[in-house]
Amino acid sequence: MESYRRIVERIAGDIRDGRLLPGQQLPPQRVFARRHRIAPSTAGRVYGELVRRGLVVGEVGRGTFVRAAPEAPAGRALVEGGGTDDVVNLELNYPSVPGQSELLAPALAPLLRPDVLTEALRPAPAAGTPAAREAAAELLAVPGGPARAGWRPGAGQVLFTGNARQAIAAALASLVPAGGRAGVDELTYPLVKEIAGRLGVRLVPVAGDEEGMRPDALAAAHRSGALSALYLQPALHNPTSRATGERRLTELAAVIGDVGLPVVEDRIWSFLRPGAVPLAAHLPGLAHVVDGLSKRVAPGLTVGFLVVPPERVETVAAAVRSGGWSAGRFALEAAVRWLGDGTVERLVAAKREDARRRQELVREHLAGLRVRSDPGAYVAWWELPAPWRADTFTAAAAAHGIAVTPGTAFTVDPHRTPSAVRLGLASAPPPTLGRALRTLAALARTGPPGG
Repeated sequence: MESYRRIVERIAGDIRDGRLLPGQQLPPQRVFARRHRIAPSTAGRVYGELVRRGLVVGEVGRGTFVRAAPEAPAGRALVEGGGTDDVVNLELNYPSVPGQSELLAPALAPLLRPDVLTEALRPAPAAGTPAAREAAAELLAVPGGPARAGWRPGAGQVLFTGNARQAIAAALASLVPAGGRAGVDELTYPLVKEIAGRLGVRLVPVAGDEEGMRPDALAAAHRSGALSALYLQPALHNPTSRATGERRLTELAAVIGDVGLPVVEDRIWSFLRPGAVPLAAHLPGLAHVVDGLSKRVAPGLTVGFLVVPPERVETVAAAVRSGGWSAGRFALEAAVRWLGDGTVERLVAAKREDARRRQELVREHLAGLRVRSDPGAYVAWWELPAPWRADTFTAAAAAHGIAVTPGTAFTVDPHRTPSAVRLGLASAPPPTLGRALRTLAALARTGPPGG
């Protein structure tokens, strides 16, 4: 009997070498188990590992399909007119603008002096440094206006992690015990599902509408079994780019406050919506705000921010330390300099304009299709025309050299299978993005083979 790892490697090799092609359906797991003389549970592990590697996609009740080989088989066309052998990746979403490196470099030069570098290479505590706390509090502050109050965290409330994902992990680890329940949107950030799995946390999907999570659904979810925490993204939701308005935030805050439910508020994309006041402004004693520099600056040298209620600083700092999620001192020192000299502010302005231009490409090339997106966001949520399904469209896109994320990656309920894909708009150069969108639109209108 073959080990499941050996079977995984053999199938991965068949995909890589073109013996299994994008869009080709794998047999049901029970059939696969019989053919390979393995237990059904082992077949499940094989399929799970192939999904984890991004080699196949599947939907409950419809089957498992080859997604894309790491390299396209010889002779297979990629993006229409692209003239490139590289896959156009609309799964990754790392914004970058021209001149970014030139903006970032000057602040790093002083850190390379031996005397400064010695200090910058020391470990950093979860609380960072006084300068880092003040700089982060200033960055995260939202000014008030004539019709609304603003928000500014206290510098002493700010903790630092290596990135925003680690900040989410630390917040959830400090709030939800193993076996506990955390409420999330029905469609949520995939890495939150992964984090919850590692922490032994059960995610409970809470229904929403065009305005965001519904307060009545949240109250019902909490009544059905007490939630230990709530994770949500009200500023710009991933994957839909939905923004929750002030009225809905107020309604949610009332429900959350009544039951005393701690909140992990992810604001990693909030820089694209200046002036969006966080839920934390309504719930200063319950909200744990997550943000970071990866999207504002660059993913390779980043810092995560975690703003917590004053009485929870030590508890959450302990979670950061125990998880090994502390920020690097060098990255922290670089962040302070970028924040202080206006580099981050200039990059944010450039990326807001870049996101708007990319959304114009979406409107141009996907006109007439059911695409939901905020004019200033780096993502678009595409509800596919029938008879397309997320799995078959993802595989067909891969056959054209374009990687998109199936909607099932964001679902919490495994029985919910939205016929939708998420497009990450940030990583591909605009001309390449335009060509890819044009190809995808033509593919959607043509329909699947045999459809």
